[in-house]
Amino acid sequence: MTYPYQGEYAEGLLAEGKVQDRAEAVLEVLEIRGLVVPEWVRGRITSCRDLDILREWHFRAITVESAEDVFG
Repeated sequence: MTYPYQGEYAEGLLAEGKVQDRAEAVLEVLEIRGLVVPEWVRGRITSCRDLDILREWHFRAITVESAEDVFG
């Protein structure tokens, strides 16, 4: 038997996993490109909970000249 709160709980866990995966992807792109990622940049990326913003940062990470530039 499935209870309604289990569905919401599971959805929350999945959403959090997507956020963490996207944040890790942003950092991986920056690091693979050989850019220095200061702790404050890493902290801002890993603390973001908005998938749309993380997606935008992920795309920017491909072309920016410094990790700080990922924020626009």
